[in-house]
Amino acid sequence: MKQFLFAACCFFLISCNAQKPAPLPVSPDDNSLLWEISSKNGGKTSYIFGTFHLMCKEDIHFSNNLLTALRQSDEVYFEMDLDDPANTLGGLFYMNMKGDTTLADLLSPEEYKKVATFFQDSLKTPIALLQRMKPMMLGALIYPKLMPCKNMSGIEQELMQLAKKEKKEIKGFETIQFQSSIFDSIPYSTQAKELLKNIDSMQAYKIFFDSMLTVYKSQQLTKIGNMMNDTSYGGAGDMEVMLYNRNRNWVEQLEKIMKEKSVFVAVGAGHLPGNQGVLELLRKKGYIVRPILNK
Repeated sequence: MKQFLFAACCFFLISCNAQKPAPLPVSPDDNSLLWEISSKNGGKTSYIFGTFHLMCKEDIHFSNNLLTALRQSDEVYFEMDLDDPANTLGGLFYMNMKGDTTLADLLSPEEYKKVATFFQDSLKTPIALLQRMKPMMLGALIYPKLMPCKNMSGIEQELMQLAKKEKKEIKGFETIQFQSSIFDSIPYSTQAKELLKNIDSMQAYKIFFDSMLTVYKSQQLTKIGNMMNDTSYGGAGDMEVMLYNRNRNWVEQLEKIMKEKSVFVAVGAGHLPGNQGVLELLRKKGYIVRPILNK
């Protein structure tokens, strides 16, 4: 009988520990990329982490608290399911502009020549091979030129490898079709002008990019939000499409998901701060959102 009671107590303690893992230490301020999400009505705890899509591989480090948060979660959510080959193949299918539009149609001959020269001289890529690619996607090809290293990686890719190692199911909020529609909703001519502007201001753009990276590494979410709204480098006029609409959609999905499961969410850090950021939207829905120490 004593052995039975002892075994029963052990089982009870193990069950309680499995359901309610030890809470992670809270950050003394809001300077954290890792946040805990809990409901006032109890239930499982979830986490959200702000990423930077491209960094020097040696600069990517994950804290013990982040690793614990990932292990304690049932599933891992990215902006898109990065583990689905259809998204990779679909990205190739959806990267071009609709119709027969080409970059030469969107720029003057002088402007087009400037872009073509930049791609040939700086990226060693003939622009003729990329004529139909959406200009915002062409802009993404510039990012490696802004990096101070050759060995680059995405934080999402590194997290995905950890999630696979922990045998976590990987999911996404959006499809490749939806993400492609975002680029289609912004006039191609506007995208082309932004591409030209970035090429014209390459040195200033690099300084801005370095500053953003520094702010990210120091986990200053408020400054990240301010820089995302900086009109000097474009994009601010498209915040409703690029950020706010998506933030609202993700929170609606999370409300349903978090009722049943504990999830670890990893999305671009720019989606977290501000009155229309994911953190504040979750608070408005009644969730308790706390910064977790992430050093």
